[in-house]
Amino acid sequence: MSDFLQMDNKPWLLPLVAVLLLLLIWLIYRFWRGRGSSLEKIIADISYDRIDNLIIPGADEGEIMVDYLLLTSQGLLILEVKDVQGTVFGGDKMQDWTVISEERRYTFSNPQLALYDRIAAVRQIVRQLPVAGRIVFLDGAEFTKGVPGLVCSLQELAEEFGDSDKAAAKFKIEAFMPHWDLIRKEALSAQVGQMFDRRGR
Repeated sequence: MSDFLQMDNKPWLLPLVAVLLLLLIWLIYRFWRGRGSSLEKIIADISYDRIDNLIIPGADEGEIMVDYLLLTSQGLLILEVKDVQGTVFGGDKMQDWTVISEERRYTFSNPQLALYDRIAAVRQIVRQLPVAGRIVFLDGAEFTKGVPGLVCSLQELAEEFGDSDKAAAKFKIEAFMPHWDLIRKEALSAQVGQMFDRRGR
């Protein structure tokens, strides 16, 4: 047994372990990269422009941050992404949602409530443009007791906001552009104001 554990007698063992370890790291990297790239692909498919990590004025004198704001042929879409592994128990009227996985169980606040605030803040800026919001749960999440109203999967997002007629969609996008420029200006002024606030502290 001690001869088996000695590396001197088996010089091929160390390179084999190194190759297996590298292969495992590569597979983990491909898995996580694939999850991210499918999200990026669908965002690119359904949007004609986007702003990430948007900061805009909130209704209560504060500021609201939006993960993704997409310009689609149906108007503006606020997108929040949740990468959750396990079974999710949540509903429209529940204050907290619970995730149960093999490793652990935890709760988080109903994300739809904050999404309503984000939708209202964007509507304050672009009053004549349709504004929708969705919370996308990636593939590791499963809702067994029903899916809340603003929650969807990547596939459902692509089906709801994708365009079969790209030519017709471009006419709508051209009509939306003045409103899109307006929200870009609001975001820029909010970011400039935030920089001045930080310097003054």
